[in-house]
Amino acid sequence: MPDARYPTGAAVRAACRHGHWNGPTPGLALGYVQANLVILPRSWAFDFLLFCQRNPKPCPLLDVTEPGIPEAKLVAPGSDLRTDLPAYRIWREGELDSETDNIVRYWRDDFVAFLIGCSFTFEQALLAAGVPVRHIEQGVNVPMYRTNIACRAAGAFAGPLVVSMRPLLPALAVKATQICSRYPRAHGAPIHFGDPAAIGIRDLHQPDYGDAVTIRPGEVPVFWACGVTPQAALIHARPPLAITHKPGHMFVTDWKDADLEGE
Repeated sequence: MPDARYPTGAAVRAACRHGHWNGPTPGLALGYVQANLVILPRSWAFDFLLFCQRNPKPCPLLDVTEPGIPEAKLVAPGSDLRTDLPAYRIWREGELDSETDNIVRYWRDDFVAFLIGCSFTFEQALLAAGVPVRHIEQGVNVPMYRTNIACRAAGAFAGPLVVSMRPLLPALAVKATQICSRYPRAHGAPIHFGDPAAIGIRDLHQPDYGDAVTIRPGEVPVFWACGVTPQAALIHARPPLAITHKPGHMFVTDWKDADLEGE
């Protein structure tokens, strides 16, 4: 269920900064916009920006920082992207090198950070409308899967669309679609219902990222475009160094969900 210990984006960021929280962020600061993070050297930033513009469903941009500035001034003034997420991934030549709880020692003056909308943003709206969110119910990370749907390439960046999944009864899936359509900068409406094999997913019980969740009798899997898609693109592009959030361990902003509604 929702976690009341960290009711705001600022509270989550402070908990991460001081080492009090290093877990997934679903259920934290409900009502506050959560964001995926990608950090790249400036020489790679334009192609990645173009990749986001060509793939707005999985990569809706919320904020882009100036080179060398670790503050997300638009969405969270006073924040520090080096410390304010619960977990980060370090990538070298497209390979996952390590995971860490802060990136102070990795930070460079030429780094540009991109904050990308996240489906966690619309989850309070789903819960308020009586639509269950299974990974919050079960206290786990949302399941995410690589698909056979190709993103539009930009420079070296290309790769498959990654999706998140929430199981729902068919009538609630329709309701969820209506709600999520109001949040295009948080991935908007689902991209697929039902048969996972139709989008290249072999086994729902073995997600590529996150945790498997229970699918109850009568429910269908519902798939949304996911902000982990850039991590698949990094694997293809193979930049010498890149930093991302660990899937499900998001940057929580000061924006409210209502700020994205209808955009």
